[in-house]
Amino acid sequence: MQTKFILSSLAAALVLAAAPAMAWNTLDGNAPLVIAHRGASGYLPEHTLEGYAKAIEMGANYIEPDLVMTKDGVLVARHEPIIGDSTNVRQLAQFANRMTTKTIDGVTYKNQYFVEDFTLAELKTLGAMQTRAGRPTTYDGKFQVPTLDEVINLAKAKSIETGRSIGIYPELKHSTYMQGVSLAQGRSKTYFEDKLVDTLHAAYGNVANAPVFIQSFEVSNLQYLNTKTDIKLVQLVDADDVNADGSMSLVAPYDKPFDVANRGGKLSFADLVSEVGLSFVATYADGIGPWKPYLMKTVADGVDRDGDGALTGKDRRVDGSTGVIENAHANGLFVHTWTFRNDASMLGFADPQKEMEAYLKLGVDGIFTDFTDTGVAALHAVATSAVPEPSNYAMLLAGLGALALVRRRKSA
Repeated sequence: MQTKFILSSLAAALVLAAAPAMAWNTLDGNAPLVIAHRGASGYLPEHTLEGYAKAIEMGANYIEPDLVMTKDGVLVARHEPIIGDSTNVRQLAQFANRMTTKTIDGVTYKNQYFVEDFTLAELKTLGAMQTRAGRPTTYDGKFQVPTLDEVINLAKAKSIETGRSIGIYPELKHSTYMQGVSLAQGRSKTYFEDKLVDTLHAAYGNVANAPVFIQSFEVSNLQYLNTKTDIKLVQLVDADDVNADGSMSLVAPYDKPFDVANRGGKLSFADLVSEVGLSFVATYADGIGPWKPYLMKTVADGVDRDGDGALTGKDRRVDGSTGVIENAHANGLFVHTWTFRNDASMLGFADPQKEMEAYLKLGVDGIFTDFTDTGVAALHAVATSAVPEPSNYAMLLAGLGALALVRRRKSA
């Protein structure tokens, strides 16, 4: 199996290298990126060095560490500050007294464990667990929680080993919450962001072409980072659900960035991908990361398209582009969308590879997936297809013009 993945990745790389640049409808005309969402999380426990390494083996261009912060101020990779389910801490009697209740972004988590209540040394005694039902649990408890430094070292070592650039795509999780944690720990309010910048600059330099993207669902932290770094910044765009008619459901806490909600602001996630919103995002970020229904409209019209006798997201009618990709490119913003899973969340497609192919043809600049091998296969399939969609390259040329003219503006 391992040899198959390696050969498949090499074949895809050769095909993509030979493909003409204009075959892609991306912002810069280059092939889209395959981003390993939390590592090879469809196969191994998420946010582990082993999971990241497997994703790289499968052909990922970037690996994604979600970042939170320990009691002693170390950045580590966990999807949330809550670690009661993503580690085996509940099984360890010595930490039973750490169970508590806290509120994050307006949501109260009872009888949970939180990363900021553990030092790095304590965290390293825990084992990572599979967090999604139906996925392999063979390696539960066997892999440690990695630090950001360890993830960087892995990406650099694998870049040398494979001969291709392996980038990292860190996400600052719940910055407003983490800023409160920083203050409670006696650190500066922006310690979380500053620590990330200092670490990345030391590893890669303060350059826009570093193999790094920094992402966040909040706005003010990205605006702050825009004054501190030239590394590429990405505004994530969330929603609660997608309605039957294809419109987005915006229900708290998924209706707006939490820093906006926290100060009583009205800016919604949907506003960020409007024409005006995209021009606003371009003042402080280099790209957007919307949930995929923002980009491709699908409608639940009651037709059982896969014939299984049940109406699910797979049966939704696909109506095509919403125009967000085109408008983002016109504003000089690349578009990285999420999350593609073989075992869940398919909208309008019964085949996960076909769903990824559809978004790649639509013009996205990158896809986040739990199943890197499927993402690489989708990229390979589109690269070798006769006619990319849309076939009108005026959109691409407009995007390239915007890229040259509309550059992220730094505040003083």
